Amino acid sequence: MAIYKFPENFTWGAATSGPQTEGWSDKSSFSIYEHWFQTEPEKFHNGVGPAVNCDTYRKYKEDVKLMKEIGLTSFRTSIQWTRLIKNFDTCEVDPVAVEFYNNYINEIIDAGIEPYINLFHFDMPIELQNRGGWESKEVVDLYVKYASKCFELFGDRVKKWCTFNEPIVPAEGGYLYKFMYPNISDFKRAIQVGYNTIVAHAKAVESFRKLKTGGEITIVLNLTPSYPRSEDKKDLEASRIADGIFNRSFLDPVVHGNFPEDVVELLKNNDLLPEYTEEELEVIKNNPIDFLGVNYYQPRRVKAKETEVDPNAPIMPETFFDYYDMPGKRMNPYRGWEIAPQVMYDVAINIRDNYNNIPWYISENGMGVEGEERFRDENGVINDDYRIDFVKEHLTHLHKGIEEGSNCFGYHLWTFIDCWSWANSFKNRYGFVSLDLETGKRTIKKSGRWIREVSETNQFEY
Repeated sequence: MAIYKFPENFTWGAATSGPQTEGWSDKSSFSIYEHWFQTEPEKFHNGVGPAVNCDTYRKYKEDVKLMKEIGLTSFRTSIQWTRLIKNFDTCEVDPVAVEFYNNYINEIIDAGIEPYINLFHFDMPIELQNRGGWESKEVVDLYVKYASKCFELFGDRVKKWCTFNEPIVPAEGGYLYKFMYPNISDFKRAIQVGYNTIVAHAKAVESFRKLKTGGEITIVLNLTPSYPRSEDKKDLEASRIADGIFNRSFLDPVVHGNFPEDVVELLKNNDLLPEYTEEELEVIKNNPIDFLGVNYYQPRRVKAKETEVDPNAPIMPETFFDYYDMPGKRMNPYRGWEIAPQVMYDVAINIRDNYNNIPWYISENGMGVEGEERFRDENGVINDDYRIDFVKEHLTHLHKGIEEGSNCFGYHLWTFIDCWSWANSFKNRYGFVSLDLETGKRTIKKSGRWIREVSETNQFEY
C-alpha cells in the first residue's frame, strides 16, 4: 500500500451533459438524437429515449446538493443549443431556458463547486442538421453566434468554458461508422465535419476573447493513444497514421494552431482534403486553447495491413491500418472496451513533451457496468468497489505523470449520476450516484462516499 497525494488545489469532480440529464421539458426544438429516437426508437436500448432521463431540469437543486455531499469541487455539464435558442438564425433566446441555466449555474456556484460549461455535446439541432450540420459553413457561423450568446449571458460567473466535447465523435459516428445520426459512411464528408468543427471551435475562442468576460476556454478531446503490434517499421507506420487521424488531427490545431503535416499529406494524396480557406487557417492559428480537457477510456491497438486493399472499395481510416486484437488484454465486458490504466501515464507525458506542457485535466474517465442493482446492499447502497479500484488504478498512473512534471490539475469521473447514454440509453451505469428509473430516486453509491474522502484529503491509499 502507498499513499498518492495530489498537488494543492487539484480539482475533483464529475462530468455529464445537458442532453443526457436534463430531459425534454420546455425545449425550444429537438436535437438529432431526439429526432432519431422519434423515428427509430428500436435503435435505442430497451426503447428508452432522452425525454425524461435524469430529469435534472426539474431536480437540479437536489443534484447539486448531492454533488456537494460527495465532495465535488468542480462539475462539467453542457448548455443545450436546442433549449437555449428559439431562433437559430437570429439567435433569439428562450427566456425560460435562460432562467433555468442561470438558476442551475448559480446553484452550482453557491454550493462551492466550480462549473465547467460545455457548449456542444453531440446535440446538433435537427433543423440545422437538415441544413447540412457540421458539413455546412453556415452552421459553423450559427454555432459561433450561439457560443457568443452563452458567453454574454453567463460569462460573468462561468470562468471555465468548453467549446466541444469529443468533436471526433460526430464525425466517426455520423459519417463513418453509423452509430450516430445521420448514419452516413463517407470518409471525405467525415473529414469535412471534423475540420469545420475545429473552425467553429477556433471562431468561438476568438469571440470569447473579444468579449473579455474573463476566465479560460478549452476543448475536450477523447484521446485514444495508438499502439503498434510490434516495433516493426510497418506496424509503427500504421500506428503513426492511426494516431494522426484520430488524435493529432484535433490536438495539433487546438494547441499548436496547425494540422499535422503527415496527416495533411495523407489526405491530399488520397483526394480527401476538406474545403478550407486561408482565413479559416489563420483563425485556427491565432486562437489556441488556454487549457486542455482529456477524455480517456481506452487505447487503440493497430498493425500493418495484412490484406490487399480493394481499389474499388471506398477509402476509410482502416484503408491504412488494421486493428490488432492484443492477446491477454483486460476488458470491460459490459462496454467492450480495453482497460489499460497505464495509458494515463503515456497521455500525461505526451502532453508534457509534445504539447507545450499545457495545463490539462482528465475531463472524463470511468467504468460502465450493466446490472449494478445486483450489488445493492440491505441499506440500498450499491457497493461498486470495482469502480473505486478502476479509478484508483488510473489515478496511480496519472500521479506518476504529474510527479514527472506533467501539468495536470484535475480529474472528472464520467459521471456524477447514472445518465442516459445515447443509443445505449441506461444499459450501463457510470455514476457516483445511482438513479432509479421508475421513481427518479437518487442514492449515493459507495464510490460517492469514497470520492468525498479523496477530495477532502487530496490523496488516497492503494
